[in-house]
Amino acid sequence: MRQFQIAYENREVFRGELKKIASWRKSHPTSGALFQIFTGDVEEEIIREIEQVIDEEMPDADYYGCTTNGNILGDTLNMGQVVSCTLFEYPTSKYKVLQYEMTEDTEIVATAALLQTVRDNPWVKAVELLVTIRGMSMTGFTEHLSMLPENVQVFGGGAMSENLDSRHAKVFSKNGKISEKAVVFVVYGGEDIHITTTYVTGWKPLGREMVVTSAEGNTLYELDNKPAYDTYFRYLSIKNDEHFFNNTLEFPFFFQHNGIDMLRAPISSNEDGSIVMTSDMDEGCVARMAYGDPGVILDCVREEAEKIQDFQPEVIRIYSCAARRTFWGDEANLEFAPFQSITSTSGFFTSGEFLRTGKFVNQHNVTMVIGALREGNVKDNYVKTLTINDKRFSGQVSMIRRMATFVQAATEELEEANRQLEKAAITDGLTGLSNRKEIQKRITDTLRRSVNGGLLEKTAFPVSLIMIDIDDFKKVNDTYGHKEGDLVLRGLSDMVRRVLKKNAPGSSAGRWGGEEFMILLPERDANQAEKIAECMRKEFNKLVFSYSKQHSISLGVTQGRGEDDVDSICMRVDSALYDAKHAGKNCVVVK
Repeated sequence: MRQFQIAYENREVFRGELKKIASWRKSHPTSGALFQIFTGDVEEEIIREIEQVIDEEMPDADYYGCTTNGNILGDTLNMGQVVSCTLFEYPTSKYKVLQYEMTEDTEIVATAALLQTVRDNPWVKAVELLVTIRGMSMTGFTEHLSMLPENVQVFGGGAMSENLDSRHAKVFSKNGKISEKAVVFVVYGGEDIHITTTYVTGWKPLGREMVVTSAEGNTLYELDNKPAYDTYFRYLSIKNDEHFFNNTLEFPFFFQHNGIDMLRAPISSNEDGSIVMTSDMDEGCVARMAYGDPGVILDCVREEAEKIQDFQPEVIRIYSCAARRTFWGDEANLEFAPFQSITSTSGFFTSGEFLRTGKFVNQHNVTMVIGALREGNVKDNYVKTLTINDKRFSGQVSMIRRMATFVQAATEELEEANRQLEKAAITDGLTGLSNRKEIQKRITDTLRRSVNGGLLEKTAFPVSLIMIDIDDFKKVNDTYGHKEGDLVLRGLSDMVRRVLKKNAPGSSAGRWGGEEFMILLPERDANQAEKIAECMRKEFNKLVFSYSKQHSISLGVTQGRGEDDVDSICMRVDSALYDAKHAGKNCVVVK
């Protein structure tokens, strides 16, 4: 496999370059020629000009391509037109170029046709794709692509234009017209073709976690029950205007999807504070803002480039997000040039990146997706040539990384403080059990979950309560002081935890007030609750305290009934405890 790369200047210069490739083919047997055409110009005239010359000079060749936000030509960024010609040298190597209409109404048709092609051609090992996606949710598209056999790799990118704000992006191929609503698939395979894929982000999460509380399709409405746009205004002072897209590209959301860390960038903001994303974010997922640091990104590039080099590729394809080009500015080649130092590299800057990881095909943002191809087996005498120009960033910690570390540490401390405050608000300070407000809330919630229509006679599971009172506890405080009394209360609390952990996991215990405690037993009936209560009575009798020695407890037990609410069930268990007290104490009464 060999790749030739051409920076297109004009028709005649290009024709001369193709004649050189044709001459090379005469002395080197090839089984096929496949051209990639990437252009930052969305005008169709120049695309047709390139296609015409290829048809005239190499009529047996296939070609495909798209408009871009910049092209990767070896180790340089090219803003014009780049043509790459991949020549396959093994007779067993195969490929097919397919093009289909691509809208939300036709995505199923397009992916179904691809699935059928793969079923009909078991030699397929990978699918490369170029697609127009601006303003369209790609979730259904990726879900259907995930139905491909797991051994088939998927990688590619979304077409774009040089103008980030433009919605005009086009894909095309020898088998299809130039279209703003289409997808091109290239399937590769054969016994001697080998393909591996990977991806690089390098962006790191920053700040506090936020929950997606409202989203529909690729529109993100709310984060933490507030308009999604508020996050960008509050933390970054980004205005809700025509520059929103450019200003947010470097600050995507970081979240987990299908088991991997992913980034998601906004396309635009709406007057209602919602944000249109390049792909869906599920309600309930936890997201954080992310930031990029050149040194960290290049560390990630090195790690993935070393893996690619070990594969010994002959051709590398790169699909990198336009946000990364914006981030790097004039130094965008710093992160893709290392791959050219391994072997011939081509690609472009995209509106979204696609990659299969495990079972799932995912749409990425702010990500660099890499596909590496090779014909034949690895060589024993392979010479590693990977070079990364990271001297400016090695051995130092950048200001942005220091600031990010500071912000993250402060955020974590604040989040931990908030967790402690939340815990303190529902916890009894002396015993560590739930306080009365919390245990009462849990009783209410459990009753609601156990009923249908609010009637306990239709319970899905029984609910029981145990109420405990320490017998003659006032004498402990009066005789030995409150310090000893506190030890007795904590001793009872520890005993309750042990018994529940062993006999009723999933139950809750709380301090009801003074020396009274309440136990909530979901999915336990009165008979089971009585046995647990009797166990607690006996276990507490065994405890010996420093000064006051041994004590006893009285316990009331009840099970929820059809007419119960939280007040009635608590009053009945309190009545059962009262009866236990008047029955001589140190006993269990069920009511």
